[in-house]
Amino acid sequence: MYEGVHAYPDGRATAARLAKTAAAFGYDGVVIRNHGDAQTEYDPGRIGERYGIDVVRGIEIRSDDPGQASGLVGNYRSKRTIVCVHGGSLNRFAVEQPAVDVLAHPMDGGDINHVLAKTAAENGVHLEFNLARVLRAEGGERVGAIKGLRKLRELVEKYDAPYVVSADARSHLQLRAPRELVAVGETVGFEREAIASGLAAWGELADRNRTRRSDAVIEPGVRVEPRDGDGEGGR
Repeated sequence: MYEGVHAYPDGRATAARLAKTAAAFGYDGVVIRNHGDAQTEYDPGRIGERYGIDVVRGIEIRSDDPGQASGLVGNYRSKRTIVCVHGGSLNRFAVEQPAVDVLAHPMDGGDINHVLAKTAAENGVHLEFNLARVLRAEGGERVGAIKGLRKLRELVEKYDAPYVVSADARSHLQLRAPRELVAVGETVGFEREAIASGLAAWGELADRNRTRRSDAVIEPGVRVEPRDGDGEGGR
């Protein structure tokens, strides 16, 4: 299972500190998905080797302009293993782009309807079940977050859209073990297997994209077996 996190300066903990805590909690990997204007320098392979965890270079693209967002997706697609788009005003743009891996927190400041869920399914864009506000908000904000997640769950199930699950940690103190996220998911109406699958989906995306970026495929049906590791601490 993997978790998608924000490291310093997008968050309050370094990539190494987040990886260390995630490894202690039993995760197989972390996706560092800082926003584009809050990038940080770190060595995924070195961190991964030190803590025995896969550290994946990601990005969360944030913009109010779909045209600019399109350019950023094109720019970072070859530079980051996982490309996310900051949800809200860019929900429609994101689900229409096969180059986008994840639409992050689509219900925070935005909405998903049946058309967008169906489009996400057609283009393979993963919708994020973001548990941050369920874990850390209170009162009406928390109630609204639960309502949004339940609506998103119904649409994902109806259209068989791909999805990921995250606590969206911005500090090692905000990380939660997989079993805790499963318990939270059950409390708001998810099946245990659904939460586990959403956590695993981050790693599946990373594996798929690394394979696509590698030189392993010479021609259809002919593949060179990769060496151990992929330069990102992959396992």
